[in-house]
Amino acid sequence: MAERRPKTHSLERVLGTSALFSTAYGNVGSSIYYALGLVTAYALGATPLVFVITGVIFFFTAATYIEATTMFPEAGGSSSFARHAFNEFWSFFAAWGQMLNYIITAAISAYFVPHYLGVFWEPLKEAPWDIVVGIAILIALGALNIFGVQESAKVNIVLSLIDFFTQVLLVAIGVALVFNPEVLISQVDFGTAPTVQNFLIAIPIGMVAYTGIETISNLAEEAKDYQKTVPAATKLVVAAVFAIYLFLPAIALSAMPVENGVTLLGLPAEQGGFAGDPVLGIVENMPLGALQGPIEIYVGVLAATILFIATNAGIIGVSRLTYSMGQYRQVPSALRSLHPKYKTPYVAIIVFGTIACLTMIPGQADFLGTMYAFGAMLSFTIAHAAVLKMRLDEPIRERPWFGPLNVQFRDRSWPLFAILGGTGTAIAWLTVTALDFATLVVGTVWMASGLTFYVVYRRTQGLPLSETHKIAAPKLIVDHEVEYDSILVVFEDGVYSEEAVRTAVKMATRRRRGIHVLVTINVPANAPIDAILPTAESNAATVIERSRIIGGRRVTGHWEKVRAGEAGRRIVAEAEEINARAIVFPLKADVSGSLFSSAVQKVLAERPCRVILTSEPVRKAVTAR
Repeated sequence: MAERRPKTHSLERVLGTSALFSTAYGNVGSSIYYALGLVTAYALGATPLVFVITGVIFFFTAATYIEATTMFPEAGGSSSFARHAFNEFWSFFAAWGQMLNYIITAAISAYFVPHYLGVFWEPLKEAPWDIVVGIAILIALGALNIFGVQESAKVNIVLSLIDFFTQVLLVAIGVALVFNPEVLISQVDFGTAPTVQNFLIAIPIGMVAYTGIETISNLAEEAKDYQKTVPAATKLVVAAVFAIYLFLPAIALSAMPVENGVTLLGLPAEQGGFAGDPVLGIVENMPLGALQGPIEIYVGVLAATILFIATNAGIIGVSRLTYSMGQYRQVPSALRSLHPKYKTPYVAIIVFGTIACLTMIPGQADFLGTMYAFGAMLSFTIAHAAVLKMRLDEPIRERPWFGPLNVQFRDRSWPLFAILGGTGTAIAWLTVTALDFATLVVGTVWMASGLTFYVVYRRTQGLPLSETHKIAAPKLIVDHEVEYDSILVVFEDGVYSEEAVRTAVKMATRRRRGIHVLVTINVPANAPIDAILPTAESNAATVIERSRIIGGRRVTGHWEKVRAGEAGRRIVAEAEEINARAIVFPLKADVSGSLFSSAVQKVLAERPCRVILTSEPVRKAVTAR
């Protein structure tokens, strides 16, 4: 018998560098489709300079996130960093700022979807249709997330790569056809066009270009070899995004230069401009000949699709963050409640989805941009401060990755990237708050209401404001000591088959082998991978106990949480780890009606050992009482 590490609450680490990069770029890269117009409306000809400045801040911020994430590979981003560096109060403060980021990400992405679909019907580019369609998209995606419809990771990766190469192609074509350095220089009249105030406001708004930087941090607990893949993927995202934002604004302003203090790139559709669909504006203002129409349609459809996915990512981010906050008792458990049937955090989706819809009603894209800057700069500043404090308070703590630009002073390594990045994000936050009154009022109300809610809730629960109190996961008694050369019996989502166990017993008896039961639990995309699912976990424990009744002491077992489509990979890995002599599956039709589930198909394709399928009708396990 060989001792195996406990897997009751282990996480399925399957995401490599390419998957992390593609997922993160899909979120970060989507912002080019609206950030360009938002920034140009303020910065005019100085827009390329704004994106250079924000790119430097983004570089420092990414370094902070890499160092902290490799120290604590768990979902939560700045909220998690603040918990480890400060206390639970500051963790909530950061989380509430993150919540605003996710809400605005969903709202602003949905708002711009109809603008790009306007390539088919012009009224979609203007009010009220852009607002109506945007809200409809939020409602539809909210409903889909409640019903637990899974997004396809492979489709998202493919679309992200297509998006990136499309943007690279636009840059290449733009450099060849319209790029003109002299035109760029001549249209900047700093102090007048743009004014100093508008230029300063444009910088924090420009940070909307990096919507989704927390994505890799939130996926760290699902990343394999995170000490290497997280830094590598983040660096690739930084390089790719910076390259696009370095060239595309210059090409856009070469095609649509500032004249008499205005540019079509910063004007709304009702004034003949392209602020609502800036990338489409670049295409329309390049001499592409016979390809003009087809490329416009292609870019319009691609942009709408990418923004649609980004909207969904915002909704998923809200639901995951709410669930995490509930686990740490920062918000009432009711807010993170899972739907009794679909096992999705439906209350959080409804509440914060409604808030996202409300932010869209005024139809002010610039307001959405400044509100994102408010929440993001606050969250980023706390992340920088957390890394600095941990460097000073815990200098000998293991750090798998050190950020660049460090200075030794008084036996401490001072992270200049966190100091400079934190200074930049703090100044940006103060700027957007001081120079935009609406942002000041709404942002202050948002943070004040959140803090009031937190204080009242913690007091009613008899909990100190600064102490961490995490809801304990149910501790189920599951045996992890398994014989190598065992027969592996697999049950998906707690579906039990007595015939499968009896088949395994017959095979094991002949060779005196052990039997190991693996139960996979499918976790919805909008809940953390370590979400507490009492019913599913109890079902899994019951399946293992029922298997023991038939197989006796030779039966061991555990359950594992996986994302949709990853069960097959986990089963193959398990079979290889225990050198399984055979895998026994009960037949279970998947959602497409196929007799073989996707997990069975994966195992049959890999075939790490003999695979046996039993045909007895299956039935749900009884929940343990």
